[in-house]
Amino acid sequence: MTTDVLTGAPSADVLTGAPSADVLTGATAAGAPSAEPCDLVTVPVRQGLEAVDILRRGGTPAVGPVLHDGACDTLGFLVPPGTAAGWDMPGSACTQTSGRGLRIPELPELPEPAGDAPRPAGWLLPPGDTGEVTDPAVLREALGQAARLIEAADGCR
Repeated sequence: MTTDVLTGAPSADVLTGAPSADVLTGATAAGAPSAEPCDLVTVPVRQGLEAVDILRRGGTPAVGPVLHDGACDTLGFLVPPGTAAGWDMPGSACTQTSGRGLRIPELPELPEPAGDAPRPAGWLLPPGDTGEVTDPAVLREALGQAARLIEAADGCR
């Protein structure tokens, strides 16, 4: 279990592929909720951070909002609805959210967790700082390039 990114209350771990009925819907570029749902592609944080760098270096707003889990093990890219039906990239998962539950406004200020409590999930790239959602074809290419960079870097050790 992690915490709901809006309320800080316990919720299913959206970023590790175990969403509850309260998951994500789309957002406009300004961060206001839209009626359009979105799906969520989750990847290991190292590959996800490389992919974010690759997408941001492209010069166009090619990356949409990106979530991180509280443990910083996983990143979640918001993608258009329907992406989950055809997503087959090894090392990642795509969760269909069906537009239920959580809207995508700015996160409220949450207190730091006490002791060993996990940090709440949050935005790496919040809505409004990015495009609406990440194009799945562009994301797939960036994740593939990121995996090759990581493999090459690990081979040099």
